[in-house]
Amino acid sequence: MAPFTTTRRVEFCHTDAGGIMHFAGYFEMMEQAEHELLRQLGLSVVMQHEGQTVSWPRVSAKCDFAKPARFEDELEIQIGVAKVGKRSVTYAAEFFFSGQSIASGELVSVCCVIEPGKPLQSMDIPDEIAEKLVSCKLA
Repeated sequence: MAPFTTTRRVEFCHTDAGGIMHFAGYFEMMEQAEHELLRQLGLSVVMQHEGQTVSWPRVSAKCDFAKPARFEDELEIQIGVAKVGKRSVTYAAEFFFSGQSIASGELVSVCCVIEPGKPLQSMDIPDEIAEKLVSCKLA
């Protein structure tokens, strides 16, 4: 399947003193793209499922940079599901500027139950949620 695509403009707050996008901005934009993808599937990073509050905290995040992005650049971000495991989902993201790939990243999130006053507890991804995630798995 083709990746989900969105755009983000590099804002001044994303840049360092040299006007180049700071590395943290890539992670923020990857997370925003992930949230958009989940909403497109009728899901969310915090949602109710069978009477429980389910969330998807990240356990791993990485990004490799090939070229800099600068203030006012409009970036295209492509994101899709690389892998759905028993309790986790791995997303692959790629950033483009003017048609050229400038960075690629990966997010790994674990399906967890949130109960007030208790530590997060990982859980198997419910079948109906896993099916939606698999539907946008990258080829």
